[in-house]
Amino acid sequence: QVQLVESGGGLVQAGGSLRVSCAASGRTFSMYAMGWFRQAPGKEREFVAAISRSGGNTLYAESVKGRFTISRDNAKNTVYLQMNSLNAEDTAVYYCAAATTLSVRRVPDYYDYWGQGTQVTVSS
Repeated sequence: QVQLVESGGGLVQAGGSLRVSCAASGRTFSMYAMGWFRQAPGKEREFVAAISRSGGNTLYAESVKGRFTISRDNAKNTVYLQMNSLNAEDTAVYYCAAATTLSVRRVPDYYDYWGQGTQVTVSS
């Protein structure tokens, strides 16, 4: 089992940047592919980005490609999401998730563990 705790959310102006982090504890972090999802009020949870166990493969939603970067530091048991050129449509609660899959996945059902989420609000 693994526990996930997100941090780094907050209020940022449109066009600005923010980095959210997800710290893992419990079983070996490098055993898990990691993903970021988000959920805006009144909307379903949507995929944002994912990264493989080693960090060698990444996957992004079209809406964030070129603006967001997912990375991980297995020595620190942490996965990051660097968000640049933020706009109001990026406002949501951001969740990190862990999956015991070999490849990166965009479907939430593949993920076994979830954090509690961190709020990101972009003011226009």
